[in-house]
Amino acid sequence: MRPLERSEALRLLGSVSLGRVVFTRYALPAVRPVNHVLDGEDILVRVHDGGALAALAAPAGTPGVVVAYEADEIDPVTHLGWSVVVTGYARSVDDADDLVPAPVEHLPVPWVGLDAPHLVRIRPDLVTGFLLEGDADA
Repeated sequence: MRPLERSEALRLLGSVSLGRVVFTRYALPAVRPVNHVLDGEDILVRVHDGGALAALAAPAGTPGVVVAYEADEIDPVTHLGWSVVVTGYARSVDDADDLVPAPVEHLPVPWVGLDAPHLVRIRPDLVTGFLLEGDADA
């Protein structure tokens, strides 16, 4: 297992579109799978009204809600691949200017059958990751 530098971890995170957001619900940890895209180093995800992730919409003027975001790509046979965890603040995207430089056509696609009109930005504070490499002597 080899640790990844921040830039490499974010590059790998940007190479996949599915991850898991970890947040607090009723004072307990909760996890939900979501689609994502990167906007620079920030992670953009869509949420729908009334769902558990709607709690990520932090009030204006606050730094946001503390969350973790994890994505990986690990081969089920060889157990080789990578995993990245981002810890940071999530807040609603309320203004189109807040989407620069991400053009609208590059925003995450909502899950099939769900109307997810709200966009949440996760701004990373801590980015960690590791690469699961094969044994060179094997």
